[in-house]
Amino acid sequence: MQKPRVVMTFGTFDLFHIGHLRILERAASLGDELVVGVSTDELNYRKKKKYPMIPEDERRAIIAALKCVKDTFYEESLEKKREYLLQWKADVLVMGDDWAGKFDEFQDICEVVYLKRTDNVSTTELEQFIKTRAPHERRVS
Repeated sequence: MQKPRVVMTFGTFDLFHIGHLRILERAASLGDELVVGVSTDELNYRKKKKYPMIPEDERRAIIAALKCVKDTFYEESLEKKREYLLQWKADVLVMGDDWAGKFDEFQDICEVVYLKRTDNVSTTELEQFIKTRAPHERRVS
């Protein structure tokens, strides 16, 4: 029996939106099993000097519930990416194209693929909408 092709990606997945779903589904289509590293609240604070709006346990539960996701874990450190890839025996690392070239160092252990992000949707945009709009207004894509 052939080993399943394991695809791995990482993200915060705060305020889960259609862009998150699409990139995860496209990542999953590149292999047999999709494993997702969900950035911890502390990692996000270290990177951006702010905590996600949704706590890490809830964000991980949302990602784990998706039918395209085989398994999840907490990404606690950016410096551990190689360790995570080796631990899960990843064949493919998928990241958004805004990171193009930044993870090529892992091509010695797996294929690295950068996927185009979904146009006109971002967590930052949603955060701004929530902070500035009246509760009855609806975002239009």
